[in-house]
Amino acid sequence: MTLLTLTRPDDWHVHFRDGALLAATVPPVAAVFGRAVAMPNLVPPLTTTTAALAYAERLRAAAANPAFTPLVSLYLTDHTTPDEIARARVAGLVAAKLYPAGATTHSAAGVTDLGRLDPVLAAMVEHDLVLQLHGEVTDPAIDVFEREARFVTDLLAPLCHRHPDLRIVLEHVTTRAGVAFVQAAGPHVAATITAHHLEVERSDLFKGGLRPHLYCLPVPKTRTDRDALLDVAISGHPRFFLGSDSAPHARAAKESGCCPAGVYTGHHTVLHYAEIFDRHGALDRLEPFASHHGADFYRLPRNADTLTLERAPTPIPLTLPFGPAAELVPHRAGETLAWRLQD
Repeated sequence: MTLLTLTRPDDWHVHFRDGALLAATVPPVAAVFGRAVAMPNLVPPLTTTTAALAYAERLRAAAANPAFTPLVSLYLTDHTTPDEIARARVAGLVAAKLYPAGATTHSAAGVTDLGRLDPVLAAMVEHDLVLQLHGEVTDPAIDVFEREARFVTDLLAPLCHRHPDLRIVLEHVTTRAGVAFVQAAGPHVAATITAHHLEVERSDLFKGGLRPHLYCLPVPKTRTDRDALLDVAISGHPRFFLGSDSAPHARAAKESGCCPAGVYTGHHTVLHYAEIFDRHGALDRLEPFASHHGADFYRLPRNADTLTLERAPTPIPLTLPFGPAAELVPHRAGETLAWRLQD
C-alpha cells in the first residue's frame, strides 16, 4: 500500500498553550484533524464556561481554517458547581477535565478529593458531559511508575461504581492495568493512547544519558505495559482511540534543571500513528482508531471528508519555532517518518 485514505481523524487530547504561542501550535493540528479537544490547564485554568468559550475563539482565530473545530474542556476544581456543568452543556461543551491536584503541568488548582465532587459528576451524567481523567494518584509515598495502576484500583473503580452511567475517558493510558480495566469496564469507559507511549518504554528515558524531551506525565512504563497498549490500539477495540497529548514546551525549559512534563508531536501526530500501525501490520485498523471510535464515544458525528497519506519519507526537524523568540524540540527530532501527508 502506497496511499492510505482515512476519514478525517480527530485528536481527543491536545495542549496548545495560549497567546502568541498559538500561531505555532494550532495550524499544524487544524490542517490535519477535523476536531481537537484542547486541554484547559492554562494559567489561569479554564474553570468557567465563559473562559472556555473565549479560549475556543482564540483557537479558531489561530487555526485560520473554518473547517476545524476546537473542543475546549472545562477544568474541574474543588469549587466547581452543578450549575456550571449545566451552563457548559448549554454552551456546547462536551467534556470536563479532572486533574488530581499536583499530578501534572498546571494542575495545582485541580481536585483534592474525588469524593467531594460527586454532585458535579451526577450533574455531568444528567447533562451528558464526558469526564476526562488524568489517571494518577499524587501521594508522594507511591512510586511514580505505580501511580496510574493505583489510581485505577483506588479511585477509578469506586468512581465507576458510584456513577455507573457517567461516560469516562482514562486519558493517555500507559499501563497494562489501565488497559485491562477499560476493557472490562463496559460501554461508558474509554481511553486515549498517545503515539509516544506506543513508541517509548521507560528505559528509553535514560538511553545515552537523561533524555528530557521524552519526559512526560504519566511517564512511560515497562515494555510489557507498552505491548499492552500496542495490542489494544491495533485490535480495533471500539473504546480506545487517538489522543496525542501533544504538549509543547520551549527547548530552554525542557533542557533546564527542572524539566516540565510533555512530549510534542503536533506537527506530525497522524504520521507517527501511521508508522506504528504499519509496522505492526494494522493499517486497516488505523481509521477506526483515529477517525471513528472517539467520535462515536463522544456521541458526535464522524467527519465527512477524508485525509490521504502516502508512503514517502518525512524528515522531522531538529527544532521548530515556538513563539516569537523560542524553539521546541519535536518528538524523534532528526529522524525520518515513513509516511507523509499527500499534497
